[in-house]
Amino acid sequence: MGRRRAESGAASTAGTPRKKPIENDEPVGRHYRPHRKAPLWLRITAVTLSGALVLGAGTAGLLFYKLQNNVTTAPLNAGLTDPNSTKSPVEDTGSMQILILGTDTRAGKNSDYGTADDSAGEGKSDVMLLMDISADNSRVSVSSFPRDLMVPIPDCKPAGGGDIVPGSPSGQLNAALDAGPGCTVAAINDITGLTIDHFMLADFTAVKELSNALGGVEVCVDHAMYDVNGSFLKLAAGKSLIKGEQALAFLRTRHAFGDASDLDRIKAQQYFLGSMVRKVKSEGTLTNLPQLYNLADVVTKNLTIDEGLANIPAMIGIANRLAKIDLAQISFVTVPNEAYSGDPNRVQLKQPEAGQFFAALRNDKALTPAPTPAPSTAAAETSGATPATVTAEPAAPAAPAYDKAIQPVSVTNASAVVGRTVEIVQALAQAGFNSSWQAGDVPSRAESQVLYGPEMADVAADVAKLFNLPATAVKSDPTISGVSLVVGADWVSGTEFGKIVVPADIVASTADQGGECLRVNPYYYTF
Repeated sequence: MGRRRAESGAASTAGTPRKKPIENDEPVGRHYRPHRKAPLWLRITAVTLSGALVLGAGTAGLLFYKLQNNVTTAPLNAGLTDPNSTKSPVEDTGSMQILILGTDTRAGKNSDYGTADDSAGEGKSDVMLLMDISADNSRVSVSSFPRDLMVPIPDCKPAGGGDIVPGSPSGQLNAALDAGPGCTVAAINDITGLTIDHFMLADFTAVKELSNALGGVEVCVDHAMYDVNGSFLKLAAGKSLIKGEQALAFLRTRHAFGDASDLDRIKAQQYFLGSMVRKVKSEGTLTNLPQLYNLADVVTKNLTIDEGLANIPAMIGIANRLAKIDLAQISFVTVPNEAYSGDPNRVQLKQPEAGQFFAALRNDKALTPAPTPAPSTAAAETSGATPATVTAEPAAPAAPAYDKAIQPVSVTNASAVVGRTVEIVQALAQAGFNSSWQAGDVPSRAESQVLYGPEMADVAADVAKLFNLPATAVKSDPTISGVSLVVGADWVSGTEFGKIVVPADIVASTADQGGECLRVNPYYYTF
């Protein structure tokens, strides 16, 4: 191997050309391009960005871990499954229901608000809100259940384990929380026919810290007030920005609003929620990740939720569903109720309005009327002639394979509507089923059914067809004789099943309505 000449002036003088370095030679091949070293500034930028991404991913992981560890969970549904029940699962329409509960427990950080004798353990649910998000994410309804609503309470498995907590044919709804939030879920599932997807249980501390995280919520009262023997809420007339203890007192106030009833407290709670929603929407909290994280941190530290909601993606998914809903499509509802027949200081579901309302929720029906589309004139413009109508000869009805007049058809009322079976039996008689009768009332069931005994399938099918009941409602039951029509809570009026009627004036307010002030009870005026 020859030695390389020294790159010196002598070599140049001798006329020996200096060889160029290999890397500076012209590359061979048309598509070849040399690998050039990146400029220093680009390398520094790349390293900096890579470090930032790694740090950001690590920080996001830590935040995710922190939020995940904040969560306290309990079973979603604590009700016992009846092996003899013929109830079928409610069809999933794509809507989502979240039950939001407020507990008055004095345990832990809530001890400042009373002793364990006031409310120990899980406490009672003073606030019960069912948030329903429509399948297309275009609307939300928030339904308030009165705390002293008298309903059947199911037997439940307590959240902490132990013996079954016995239910009651008629009990105050807020007492279902004694067996944990899953028992309240089970009770509301039973009376509505819904299958609630998630729950959130908040205590006094959660309300205070959430209102603080939001920077306060604006409220308005029509007169200066002081709830001297209740929540001790003190407000000047007009608008106030409340948070922390004052926000909690506002939501707990009962005697100083309206006529001092729990229903007027519900109106105040709906008013507060409407104002809070307006603030969250106007500030873009649901689409601002730092703000959303801060809110999630407060929420997860102070709530008990079901296992299915106990992950950050699920919470973000709910926020995404809510983010773009128009304020006018966020409605507040109080479940239809009336004075309880056994105690005027309690309330019961008012029928048929409650049944109609629950049917609307189950079928994802809007509670406010949709805009009426303009009639299309295209068909009228394309043709000036009226097409001839061809009238077909009606086909002769097929003769039934049985004598309707002698078929035994009983009608059982499981709708919770007094006298519901009268018009059903009348309709059967008009259709030729003259041997039908009222079989009395039984506890409310969510779904209507047509049960039939041996060799009665054809009669049951015709009864279902008469009332437009679906084929899935027709079920064999060898223990009965004849046909048994069970009218459930999904059919609370009329003789045509499936016709969903939204009760008049069911919506108390919508989130876009602001400016009005709550009415203060004159007994609590201050001057």
